[in-house]
Amino acid sequence: MITLTKSLGYAWKQRRAWWFTATARTRERFARTTLGSFWLGFSNLISIAVLALVYGAVFKVKDFNSYVVYLGVGLLVWNTIAASIQSSAGLFKSNADNIKNTNIHPIFYSLEEWSFQLQTFAQSAILVLLALVPFQPSILLHLFVYGIVPILNLILFIYWFPLLISLLGAPYEDLFQLIPIVLQLLFLLSPILYKRETLGSIEWIASFNPLFLVLDGVRNALIHGELKFGETFAILFINILCFFVTVELLERKRSILPFLI
Repeated sequence: MITLTKSLGYAWKQRRAWWFTATARTRERFARTTLGSFWLGFSNLISIAVLALVYGAVFKVKDFNSYVVYLGVGLLVWNTIAASIQSSAGLFKSNADNIKNTNIHPIFYSLEEWSFQLQTFAQSAILVLLALVPFQPSILLHLFVYGIVPILNLILFIYWFPLLISLLGAPYEDLFQLIPIVLQLLFLLSPILYKRETLGSIEWIASFNPLFLVLDGVRNALIHGELKFGETFAILFINILCFFVTVELLERKRSILPFLI
């Protein structure tokens, strides 16, 4: 408990530093572009438009406006989760020199990556949600009335889950080779491009997919103005618990981490 408190205390004291370095990465990423970080939202909008046209025709969607919103919110959240998990593979290895040769706590790098993903999500979400307003005007109202806790679940999940993968994969890099394969399979098995009921007898798969449960909470809140109180707060409790457990695990592995990377 003492080590956990020290880790969190260090993270709080360094909050300006890891947030600034994440912001600098975003600026560097679009340094020579005209539109800058707006490309994050535009790339999502292009994907949503193309997939909506294609799969709307494939699934013979009757209410195209509703499908665009359903697909748009789903892709927005999924891309955030997938990007956070994919970045976990190189989290500590890309900072190996600093971890081995400086006294900077490894939690700094996890928070920097988390901040980068949060900034990316926020910039994408602003443009995507504004673009979806003509299809569903109530989506912004739902965001502020029903979306706070589900989005908090998303924010917590994209910190502790990628960090856990980074820690588990540090001594076994084969795990990182599986990540793209697993993410692709989960994407196809998750009701993102299609409705959950179309899974038929295997609909239960969605209930055991933690990535989809986080995504579905956000999507239901934004689209339907629906907050499943019991489920949402149960996920919140699990996220908070896993956050503390994962930070404690990082602290315990801190001494041997330089030898694993």
